[in-house]
Amino acid sequence: MAQSKKTAGFFDIRNVIGALMAVYGVILILMGIFADKEGSKTGDVNANLWAGIVLLIVGIIFLAWAWIRPVVVDEEVVAEARAEDDHHDVR
Repeated sequence: MAQSKKTAGFFDIRNVIGALMAVYGVILILMGIFADKEGSKTGDVNANLWAGIVLLIVGIIFLAWAWIRPVVVDEEVVAEARAEDDHHDVR
């Protein structure tokens, strides 16, 4: 009987990190486009825009990495760990 592969899915840390970085990247991009540029403080560089672009790209890379190479959960190892945990569980 063939078992279906189970992946970590949303609980893969790469998804969480990638999503947070992408969200903050979008926020910084919007701030860079619509907010006061503050060029005098940054040497005429739009720091929010550039930091947002970098964060968005890195976030997309993390999400793509998690999608292309998902973490496969070995059900036998999980079952053994649960059995061992139940065996050592003192009530």
